[in-house]
Amino acid sequence: MNKITHITPCFAVTGALEPADFATAAALGFKAIVSNLPDGESSRHPTSNAEAKFAAEAGLAFRHIPATKHDVFGDRVVDGTSRALSELQGPVLAHCASGLRSALAWAAAAARGQPADCVIATLEAAGFDMAAIRGELEEQLGRPHAAQIPAALDCRCEDQTNSA
Repeated sequence: MNKITHITPCFAVTGALEPADFATAAALGFKAIVSNLPDGESSRHPTSNAEAKFAAEAGLAFRHIPATKHDVFGDRVVDGTSRALSELQGPVLAHCASGLRSALAWAAAAARGQPADCVIATLEAAGFDMAAIRGELEEQLGRPHAAQIPAALDCRCEDQTNSA
């Protein structure tokens, strides 16, 4: 399995999953998989239908929210990510080819209810340098989002503000 990077205690990202990785993810305590990998992006990777089967066999919930670099900040991806992370039991493991698009989709969804600086700080703590997307994240603030921020999206902004 590729390296897993935890962004919050209830959300992590990784690169493309192989069939055996679903059972490994379950053994590591994940309860759900979110695939941001578009079907057909690479013939080396399983399709979303195959991934749904592998997830079910491993006892994991599954959502497919395909994202390209051109639509990762679009409503379809951000709304889908927010909805999935509100509905799925965590911890959730999201993946794309490298994990970066999954991190970006998470960031956009998180930024709908939390300040961009807080989202960027959370990403930086996980090892992602995302200062360059500050503008895109600021555009998300105030857009429709879940009334209560789900644990998988919670950057603990109050904690960061109070400790600053």
